[in-house]
Amino acid sequence: MRVENRPFDRIRVGDRAKLRRRIAPGDIRTFVGFAADTNHDRVDGEMAASPEFRAAMAEGGFCVSLITTLVATEFPGFGARIGSMALDFLGAPVIGDKVDVEFSVLALDEAARRVSIDCICRKEEGEEAGGVLCKGRLEVIAPEREISRRFGKPAGFGAAEPPDRFDRLEEMALSLGAVETGVVYPIDKPSLRGAMESAAAGLIAPVLIGPEDRIREVAEAAGLDLSAARIVPAPTPEIAAETAARLAAEGEVRVLMKGSLHTSTLLEPVIARHDLRGQRRISHVFVLDVPSYARLLLVSDAAINIRPDLDELRDIVQNAIDLAHVLGTDVPKVALLSAVEDVTERIPSTVMAAAICKMAERGIITGAEVDGPFALDNAVSEQAAKIKGIQSPVAGVADVLIVPDLVSGNILVKDLDYLAGAEAAGVVMGARVPIALTSRADSPRERRASAALACLVAAAGQAGRATQ
Repeated sequence: MRVENRPFDRIRVGDRAKLRRRIAPGDIRTFVGFAADTNHDRVDGEMAASPEFRAAMAEGGFCVSLITTLVATEFPGFGARIGSMALDFLGAPVIGDKVDVEFSVLALDEAARRVSIDCICRKEEGEEAGGVLCKGRLEVIAPEREISRRFGKPAGFGAAEPPDRFDRLEEMALSLGAVETGVVYPIDKPSLRGAMESAAAGLIAPVLIGPEDRIREVAEAAGLDLSAARIVPAPTPEIAAETAARLAAEGEVRVLMKGSLHTSTLLEPVIARHDLRGQRRISHVFVLDVPSYARLLLVSDAAINIRPDLDELRDIVQNAIDLAHVLGTDVPKVALLSAVEDVTERIPSTVMAAAICKMAERGIITGAEVDGPFALDNAVSEQAAKIKGIQSPVAGVADVLIVPDLVSGNILVKDLDYLAGAEAAGVVMGARVPIALTSRADSPRERRASAALACLVAAAGQAGRATQ
């Protein structure tokens, strides 16, 4: 697969090009949302739902978008721009239609590098197969220089393409060098493979803590080379966790990574040691790369604190802010989630959100813009927030979502993971050593991303201590 364009000297009269696209529900919503952006930030709900309004938006929006896409990506391609466009609209596409756009070169103006193109947009199938939606003439300025190269990394705009933001996490962590990491009780293939693939990627220097005979047995069955790993014998999950906490306290490992043991078993000895316990309550932060969202999305706490009280929620928020800083977001936008935007005593999470916002206002919580309560749609969709008239620098563009309890957070993360094509990594914050929590269902890429997160947090903590 290649990225290629057609400079003027490679275009001939009679050349043809074609693009086909099936209209998805999200395509129509995009144009309805655009109307709100240009209509005083609002669109009447009844109007937005009407077939007539949607047809009017799709008639021009969808067809013109396809035409522009064909010009910009294929013919003439990268470097081209539209000089003029004259179209007659004869029909409107609807969800499910397959639509073809066809170009035919009519004339060339060498002095101006202008290409005159006959254009037609029609339905490809269905009851009105062949029905023309629009037709007309384009004047296109051809590219000045030729582009021909192999297709690079996909941008990850659609769920079918892997997002690339986790690659960036790995690149950031790789710049630190391999970080000594205690992998606790890796006696199954997923956990051992995740550790050794993270080591092979240059992220960690693994210290495998567990029963040596079982670790080697798993490695042999999985075809894993353990030559780069140090093994510290520990016969049970409890002893492995105690050993890992001791190694972390003594500075032999700077990161811990969960293997095949319960999260509570891993965390208990860390919490019990004064030399590992931080000033705040520990909490877990998921970092999600959602293909349809414009930025990495942090969600907390969906793994450790079941029903946090106000003090615990304060620490959860500050821990998530600290992680956002590590990842390069100087002033993250934090949204506290509930079911509604109004503060009402009938929904305790709205009252908690309001209290957290007051803490941020008074400087008890620092380093972020904090607002809430928000329903989920108003936290991640600017359009939804505008329709509801919510004025907030956080609304629709949240970097961090704070959930009211573990159950709702866990459901949210798994919804995004399994239904929205997201990739999820996670790290425990608040202790003096970061802990990468992985699941047996995590992909190798997600495990590496969790390792990268923990390594970045460890490096940031070490730098902070060095400057104190």
